[in-house]
Amino acid sequence: MKAFTRLPLHWKILIGMLLGIVYAVVSVMLGWQRFTADFIAPFGTIFMNLLKLIAVPLVLFSIISGIAGLGSPESLGRLGLKTLAIYLGTTVLAVSLGLLIVNLIKPGESRDSALMLENRIRYELWKKQSGAEDLDDICLTCKPEYAELTAQVSSRMNGTENQDLVASKIEKAKQTQNQGPLAFLVDMVPDNIFTSLNDSKLMIQVIFFGIFFGIALLYIPGERQQVLIDFFQAITDVFLKMVDFVMRVSPFFVFALMAGTISQIAGDDVSKVLPVFRSLGSYTLAVVAGLVIMAFVIYPAIIHFFAPGIRFSEFLKAISPAQLLAFSSSSSAATLPVTIECMEENMKVPKKYTSFVLPIGATVNMDGTSLYQAVAVVFLAQMHGVELSLAQQLTIVLTATLASIGAAAVPSAGLIMLIIVLTSVHLNPAWIAIILPIDRILDMCRTVVNVTGDAMVCTLVAKSESQTETA
Repeated sequence: MKAFTRLPLHWKILIGMLLGIVYAVVSVMLGWQRFTADFIAPFGTIFMNLLKLIAVPLVLFSIISGIAGLGSPESLGRLGLKTLAIYLGTTVLAVSLGLLIVNLIKPGESRDSALMLENRIRYELWKKQSGAEDLDDICLTCKPEYAELTAQVSSRMNGTENQDLVASKIEKAKQTQNQGPLAFLVDMVPDNIFTSLNDSKLMIQVIFFGIFFGIALLYIPGERQQVLIDFFQAITDVFLKMVDFVMRVSPFFVFALMAGTISQIAGDDVSKVLPVFRSLGSYTLAVVAGLVIMAFVIYPAIIHFFAPGIRFSEFLKAISPAQLLAFSSSSSAATLPVTIECMEENMKVPKKYTSFVLPIGATVNMDGTSLYQAVAVVFLAQMHGVELSLAQQLTIVLTATLASIGAAAVPSAGLIMLIIVLTSVHLNPAWIAIILPIDRILDMCRTVVNVTGDAMVCTLVAKSESQTETA
């Protein structure tokens, strides 16, 4: 027991995660699903609730104290433009990498010609029913030799699995698409800050209020300004101490979170866990390969060229608790307090940068999610025999990048963004049902990249700002 307590936190979290997976498999085999759901999984929910409880007020107060710490509106403008430019740049890079990988691997092209033929007919039938734009000149349903197969496919199309879930996601995406071109600006401005504080999905509104309040604070006369700055910094310190308390018992909470998640996927049959990984193997391989390249090739290269003197191995070690928590929670927002603590305590990044850059990153920077969307859209098109042109793939780059701005930093929000991207290139949004079985696992992986990207950008901004200040 003493040896365990001496281990670094990230090793404790990793052990808790692995034990949670092992326990989930064993509990399903022994028929303990009810016990797991009633007495183990609730602790995972408590863990998530504690993190969400801390995350929203921490974002508000840390942004206010961070902006106040910059000292002048001019510094804020320079920092804000630099932060957003880097975040958008890495997002475009991630989407482009995803498109490159999916076009090289071609995970959607099955060796089963009969399956490909059926998928193509299914797509053509949907296209006729929905009135979607023709993406090519192929029409198998027009040919007499495929009349019988067309009738069979048509009769089966009403029995789509996950129909209710897919319908709800499509409805949310339609609501987003029906909004005007400046809807994202309207959504940024809250009409009641207390309502925004009560909903983690409205994080962008909390960030807007925090920035607005912080800017106003910069114009308050000296003595009164300092009183408020000290007040907000003190509150921020209290919330960070709360994070510290929660993280001390996080290995147990992560155990419960993983045990509940895996047990839910398996249901009453442990063999159901394996098809989740196997059925969409090539697609999963393409997504994971892209995420690994982004995290362990692209990010190290960026740090090497733009932040010389920082070793990537030390960077990874410093943020590993946040990465492991991101994997188990699938939420950038829930992980945010830990990310801030890792950057301040381990990377020694000043609070005035972490409190501004990281909360914005948790909302607008979705490198992992954007990469996944690019792979998913082209994979689904390939699977149904649809060849996307260069112009259509450039549309994916643009739409995925814009959709990532302000996307909720909560589990599976990427599915709604994916529907928007599918619709932008005239593909069937109901195809998300095909990748739903594997989405939760991939959501965990892409959240790790999202959080790593946030920390990387924070490091770059802090490094460049320190050089500017010393120049």
